[in-house]
Amino acid sequence: MTTKRRLYLHYLCLAGAIILGASLRFWNLGLKPLWTDEVITAIFSLGNNYNNLPLNVLFPLERVPEIFTFNPGITYAQIANNLATQSTHPPLFFCGMYSWLEGINPSCQACVKELRLLPALFGVGAIAAIYAVNNIAFSSTAGIVGALLMAVSPFAVYLSQEARHYTIPMFLITLALLGLMQIQQDIFQKKTIRIWVLVLWVLVNIIGLYVHYFFVLAFIAEILTLLVLMYWGKTKVVNKRKIWLILILSTSTVMISFMPWLLVILSHSNFSQTNWLPPPSNIAPIYQTLISWVLMVIALPVENQPLAIAASYGFLMVIFTIWVGWQAYKGLKLLYYQSKTNLATLTLLIFTIFVLLQFFAIVYFVSKDITIVPRYHFVYYPSFCALVSASITKNQKAQLIIVLVGIISCIFVVYNLVFQKPFHPEQVAQNMNLEASIPVMLVVGYSDYQDIALGLSFALALEQLRNQSVSGEYKITHPIDTSRSDSFAILSKSPNLSALWNKLSQLPIPATSKLNLWIVGPGMIEQDYPQQLALSQQTTCTIDPSHHYRIGVPYQLYQCSN
Repeated sequence: MTTKRRLYLHYLCLAGAIILGASLRFWNLGLKPLWTDEVITAIFSLGNNYNNLPLNVLFPLERVPEIFTFNPGITYAQIANNLATQSTHPPLFFCGMYSWLEGINPSCQACVKELRLLPALFGVGAIAAIYAVNNIAFSSTAGIVGALLMAVSPFAVYLSQEARHYTIPMFLITLALLGLMQIQQDIFQKKTIRIWVLVLWVLVNIIGLYVHYFFVLAFIAEILTLLVLMYWGKTKVVNKRKIWLILILSTSTVMISFMPWLLVILSHSNFSQTNWLPPPSNIAPIYQTLISWVLMVIALPVENQPLAIAASYGFLMVIFTIWVGWQAYKGLKLLYYQSKTNLATLTLLIFTIFVLLQFFAIVYFVSKDITIVPRYHFVYYPSFCALVSASITKNQKAQLIIVLVGIISCIFVVYNLVFQKPFHPEQVAQNMNLEASIPVMLVVGYSDYQDIALGLSFALALEQLRNQSVSGEYKITHPIDTSRSDSFAILSKSPNLSALWNKLSQLPIPATSKLNLWIVGPGMIEQDYPQQLALSQQTTCTIDPSHHYRIGVPYQLYQCSN
């Protein structure tokens, strides 16, 4: 086979991997409703803040999408200030999303697809970036395998379909690893560091720090990896003083560039939104990390399934992951002992280990179990993917099996059978939509901004479902019935629950003979719900014990009559 023919097939395979990955990421982007964190993305990315929301008032449910309307003329400084005072995130992602939404569809309301499209695009970009990492670190074939594995990873597809800032830092971490590979090759093989490589590496790290706070874990791991490599290969390093000076200046530049945001970080550490992570439970963080590794290669429906089905699928996932792990272990041994791939293998392993050590330091010394959240493992996923794919480069049977299993897993992800949205807004809406002909009033008690976002996610899902009911069968069977008036309210629970019931009693309830009142009470227990509630216009609401639910938070039905 000629070199030209070989190159043609090589890049055809790369294009195929990227197209496959893009297809899986763009498939059914708008199928799943926005959940709490995605609502937070929408609020700030549209140029709004919590002060713009209709709090402590009764609001028509059909107008909830209007809350998620693009706010023109907002500056990046205003978005940054909103985040500094009302959220716990750096500003760059939200500023980028604001420009993105302004460019593609500024007139949309609650635009789910548009919000998720940018993260999906960066998810596709990460496929190309991991190809570049493996191509430089190992071989062109390893680059193709790396692109294929990331393309069909259920974990990567899940992150790409979230309207959140996970794929963008993952893409930047992959680029940072690409720079790290070139820097270590310059130090040990070319004996001098190319300035343009170093400048790009510095820029990527600076951008990453302003995209997601967890990027700092990757940056620290990069620095520690370079230190270990420099110590390990000190006899091979030429111009040590010059190289040390260059590395110190470049890392210092990254750290100094982030200093303007340091005071904001300190204030964010005291926000209540950072206190939801539980303390560690013995060795739970270890097996939770292992579960996240499983989900990076296979994900079968085990959530909300009968025990027998969940156990069977769980067993298959564990067996498959053990098999993949064994194939990867054998391949990594060969890569480590080969002189051409030893340094690259060592670099990626050290980086991954340092990130994991930081994870466990946060877990056990700060008492915040971040391993309980699979999506946070995006920090080291690029190095994990690079190592696994490089280890099976010569094992075509393993490649085929992993890719096929990955595609099946991604189909489950796309149809919301795995990596289901937290708090299940779609299921909550279905439970609340008991009777299409009876008006619904959704009331959410809130203590902090997180509760507000949760309530808005439920309201969006319920509004969509109720709107479908009116425009579908219900409209056909009741063509002249216009009496239904659904409403929504987010009421403060401060200083205690009595304030919630008092505010509720003063709301101007729509004049209707019947009303289904749903009360969502984050932090409440079943006994906190009173047996009866007296609303305005002499409306009495009686609790329905058969319709009390808890999906992360409790919500209770009251049947009201005038």
